[in-house]
Amino acid sequence: MLKIENLQKSFGGISAISEVSLHFAAGSLTAVIGPNGAGKTSFFNLICGALRPDGGRILLDGENIAGLSAPAIVRRGIGRAFQIASIFPSLSVREAILGAVNAHHRWHARLGRRFPLTVAKPQADEVMELVGLTAQADTLSGNLSHGDQKVLDIALALALEPRVLLLDEPTAGMGPEERGRMMETVHQLWQRKKMTLIFIEHDMDIVFKFAQTIRVLSYGRVLAEGTPEEVRRHPSVIEAYLGARYDAEHPP
Repeated sequence: MLKIENLQKSFGGISAISEVSLHFAAGSLTAVIGPNGAGKTSFFNLICGALRPDGGRILLDGENIAGLSAPAIVRRGIGRAFQIASIFPSLSVREAILGAVNAHHRWHARLGRRFPLTVAKPQADEVMELVGLTAQADTLSGNLSHGDQKVLDIALALALEPRVLLLDEPTAGMGPEERGRMMETVHQLWQRKKMTLIFIEHDMDIVFKFAQTIRVLSYGRVLAEGTPEEVRRHPSVIEAYLGARYDAEHPP
């Protein structure tokens, strides 16, 4: 599905991503973790076209998408939700999602109609139902809680019908209970849509509970990868990121 080969990116002589090679199988659920400055967000930015790589390949079903524009990459099936929710605060939840559906299908000439299109409504309704926002369809996006704004950001990405969904810290800024609810929503979404889902997360309890596999970045390189148990017991990961205290407090 998504294969990264020898990916490289530097900023002013500083290597942010160095010779990263990873494979994400179709339908997999993967966490990308690592200390601050490890290159996690740069890695996402390279995949979705926000940054242009200095070298390497990003293969989506065998096609090299490295260096393509962000809209071109979206059209090929990669969607992204951001650490800081990117929504349309003056639109209702329904209007925002309808707008994303229209934009995805390139119905630009119809956007000025305040999104009355009946052809787009079933898809928008399905997306709202998937993420649990149906009851808030007529609520202004800007009036949603922080957690629901993050959910809406995911919904806007889903409206683009991605085969690969990137979530950049989906639980950022949330309390423990809200983080759990958010990840339950993400997990249910992954189970229902059968998409390839990759998320960056700092809450290790969340990571070890929900991820099938984990990839650890450190200083722009792959430090380790494997199942949650393999990564949690990896000596280099404990030393560089988790710390001995976390390992001691979370026995097998």
